[in-house]
Amino acid sequence: MSLNLFSLEGKTALITGSSQGIGLALAQGMARAGAHVIINGRTKDKLFSILEEFERDGLSASSMCFDVTDSATARAAFDEYEADIGPIDIVVNNAGMQHRSPLEEFPDEAFEKLLQTNITSVFQISKIAAAHMIKRGKGKIINISSVNAALARQTIAPYTATKGAVSNLTKGMAADWAKYGLQCNAIAPGYFLTPLNKALSDDPDFSNWLTKRTPAGRWGNVDELAGACIFLAADASSFVNGHTLFVDGGLTVSV
Repeated sequence: MSLNLFSLEGKTALITGSSQGIGLALAQGMARAGAHVIINGRTKDKLFSILEEFERDGLSASSMCFDVTDSATARAAFDEYEADIGPIDIVVNNAGMQHRSPLEEFPDEAFEKLLQTNITSVFQISKIAAAHMIKRGKGKIINISSVNAALARQTIAPYTATKGAVSNLTKGMAADWAKYGLQCNAIAPGYFLTPLNKALSDDPDFSNWLTKRTPAGRWGNVDELAGACIFLAADASSFVNGHTLFVDGGLTVSV
């Protein structure tokens, strides 16, 4: 089988929330696979610093500064890029947030913010992207879900609900848009060393529990997610649709 099936040469990929953590690692991996990546975040200075880093590494990148929960601004940025520069072939809905609290004490405003950031933005950004992709008869949408789409743990029930919704929305996207030539899939990371998980990785008790609970016996490193994303973004996955790919060191398949 030709390795060209996994090449992203000539493709443009927008990764939301890619100024740090998993999103940045995915952007770096996709750029090394040949894609021009569009880094997204809410802080222009941070995006500028990342673009300088990409340039030093010889990687092709540009930026879009918008908050994924502001669909009007996101649409304007997306439409402007498509009109003035060219097609966005791949969209990775990575932006997300976490809030930990016992469910009986969970603040209503935090719940609403989780919904807006983790699921409503996926719905809106995907609709914006699909409007262009459907006209071309092709496109890739990759949503970042979580092992918490399949599992629950204390203090993150609303987060679990949003990630379950991401995986099910991914199925719905495939059901509606596969006929137009789009492949819509999700990646469900396990526990990775990211800023979002800093409170957990800094907790010796949790970290010890996790390494014993995970068959691989360790936390994941964010660059270990790039291969799954490249596969789902490349021609190699041309008949994969509506699937959630778990990348979790075996966490969800063992007891």
